[in-house]
Amino acid sequence: MPRPVSASVSLSALAHNLAEVRRRAPGSRIWAVVKAHAYGHGLPAAIRGFTGADGLALLEFDNARRLRALGWRGPILMLEGPFGPEDVAMAGELGLSLVVHDATQIEWLRGHEGKAIDVWLKLNTGMNRLGLDPDSAASTQRELSVLPAVGTVSLMTHFSDADRPGGAASQIERFDRATLDLPGSRSLANSAALCDLPQTHRHWVRPGIMLYGSSPFADRSAASLGLRAAMTLRAALIGTQTLKAGDTVGYGSSFTAPGPMRIGIVACGYADGYPRHAPTGTPVEVAGVRTRTVGRVSMDMMAVDLEPTPDAGVGSPVELWGERVSVDEVAASAGTIGYELLCAVAPRVPMHVVD
Repeated sequence: MPRPVSASVSLSALAHNLAEVRRRAPGSRIWAVVKAHAYGHGLPAAIRGFTGADGLALLEFDNARRLRALGWRGPILMLEGPFGPEDVAMAGELGLSLVVHDATQIEWLRGHEGKAIDVWLKLNTGMNRLGLDPDSAASTQRELSVLPAVGTVSLMTHFSDADRPGGAASQIERFDRATLDLPGSRSLANSAALCDLPQTHRHWVRPGIMLYGSSPFADRSAASLGLRAAMTLRAALIGTQTLKAGDTVGYGSSFTAPGPMRIGIVACGYADGYPRHAPTGTPVEVAGVRTRTVGRVSMDMMAVDLEPTPDAGVGSPVELWGERVSVDEVAASAGTIGYELLCAVAPRVPMHVVD
């Protein structure tokens, strides 16, 4: 029989989270961000769960082609723009919109002779990652607008600190100052800004992590934001051990039993995408009861405390994260973020779409 570890993706949860975005930004159109294989949830699930989105946004051109093959006929935005002239040609062929964040990309557009392409001019307002100088916004928009290869020219930026109070204020001010009186649609809001900064909603919003039921904030749960976990990572117990006081568990003997106790061995490890650095005490659910991990996570297995669930045994179900143990709780315990865990589920873990 198959090894008892799997992940499921709920279409109803994806649709619910999209509806929550729509409720929060009723006057905006929605780019549903599906980069990194829809944050690990898979493009086939995303295209079904996000049928109500106005457009999809990603950065992988092969996956943009796959979205078209899967039947998505709406707008697609390439968030990092073209990586070479061939990507400009593909954008014309597939009807993709391109972010432009560097002068080199403008030169590639200048050489394009196919169908006109809608572009989004990205301004660097303080993230200092991608984007042109905001002081050049007007001149660059004019330069793009006269190119035969270019259709509409819209304007966007990306926030570095929208998840903390006041963290986006200077970027909003700089963007608005640079784009005052310029034509075109605007897109500013990521998930955190969408939740907390309604003044950033503008023409288009770009939710990512919140669509998948994980929180963009360190101090607020996804449930408190009205979101539902879209992915559940499950496994089962494949063994148990009864320990005496002083017995240790796993590689490095990092956990020592304080007294007699019973532990379970779960068929999931870091090769499945569970974080190796998750310490003893990371939450997990066994047989419907919340408990904790003990010892070091190994490649294919991990140990859990069975004291709160004495009837659990071989075959008992385990939720590593999902509807009852949030991925954000696991991530916080492991010193990382939910984004990383969702994206890191390994290909060897079967992924099932439900609903």
